[in-house]
Amino acid sequence: MTKIFSSLLLIISVVLMQLPVAAEASAANAEKPKRKTQLVGQTVGKKVGKAFELYSADDIPGALAILLDIDASKEYDKAYVDRFIAVMYATMGDEEAKAIQYLKAAVKPDILNEGDHGEAIKLLADLQMQTKDYEGALVNYQAWMDFTGKSDGDTWTKIANAHYSLKQLDKMIVPADNAIAAYGDKHNKNPYILKVTSYYESKKFKEAVKTLETVIQIFPEDKTWWTQLGMFYLLVEDYKKALETLDLAYKQGFLEKESEIKTLASLFSQNAVPYKAAILLEKHIDSGLVQRDDKNLSSLANAWHAAQHIDKAAKYYGEIAKMTNLAKHYSKQGMLLKQDEQFKAAIVALNKALELGVKDEGKLHMSIAESHFYLEQYKQAYKAINLAMKDPKTRKSAKGWVGFIKDTAQRKKVSL
Repeated sequence: MTKIFSSLLLIISVVLMQLPVAAEASAANAEKPKRKTQLVGQTVGKKVGKAFELYSADDIPGALAILLDIDASKEYDKAYVDRFIAVMYATMGDEEAKAIQYLKAAVKPDILNEGDHGEAIKLLADLQMQTKDYEGALVNYQAWMDFTGKSDGDTWTKIANAHYSLKQLDKMIVPADNAIAAYGDKHNKNPYILKVTSYYESKKFKEAVKTLETVIQIFPEDKTWWTQLGMFYLLVEDYKKALETLDLAYKQGFLEKESEIKTLASLFSQNAVPYKAAILLEKHIDSGLVQRDDKNLSSLANAWHAAQHIDKAAKYYGEIAKMTNLAKHYSKQGMLLKQDEQFKAAIVALNKALELGVKDEGKLHMSIAESHFYLEQYKQAYKAINLAMKDPKTRKSAKGWVGFIKDTAQRKKVSL
């Protein structure tokens, strides 16, 4: 829309003031022969002036009616009117096809004054982008740069985007870099996004990492870049940097998704910092950001176990067991409770696991026997250890306990 209105301003200068529009000369264009300035004929000029009055009064259909009725005989007048008609159609917003038709007619004879011709080419390219004629847009953006000797960050970004739309990933990098250079100190995120996209879809992950390492220094306040850099470090298997980046992002409040929290927790665990993994998961499971399901609770329980907080690990395995009613979770809970010397609770969990059915019955009977023994419940311990004797996998270990339980019970004067 900005380009449309700049075009209209050029029209005003010619129609109302009848003054030549001078093009900016650039260093690259300094030696180009100066184009002869032309003016529309008097009859055409009057009709164009009337059309502009209607346009100024927001009567675009009325303005178009006048312009479309003009039968210009001179080549310059026709090109000039065609350009004005194209601008009207472009302003309407839903008539891009007609605007493109008239712009092509306006630029084809290459006769418009420099400012008008350059703006017409650029507007044509912009409209072709809108209508997904990316090849045509590329041709005309290049034509605009060749004709005017100018370029800017926005145009280079559009060129890179056109190549992306055409799946020409390898052709995106140069215009994106040109856009970055053209923007200079007025940094713009879009060309960087296009570069990262090109590298990602081309599976050039190391190049994407280098780009993101630069971007994060330019836009340190943008959380998206932090999470993307962390994930790309994972893709190149640099787990240490992935952890450092995502941890720093978390401390700045940039991790807001369940997947991001779980990834950071996983990295803590993989890098031998299970306590931080457990604290992180526990906080965000309690807050509701991370879903309280058996999978996430298992990760939390494992983290507490690895951090040697056996009581907390047992607590969460107990929650998972109640949630799923699976023997394996009751078994895990029972074993951890026994390890934490919570023998009464361990016996309850282990018996529940046996009730639901497990493959390693002998192992569980052994743990039940040990728990009863430490509770000085020798009769129950003796019964459980005999059950463990029936399992070939635990028979040898159970034999040692049989005699020990008998001797202890006899010494304590307890009848078995």
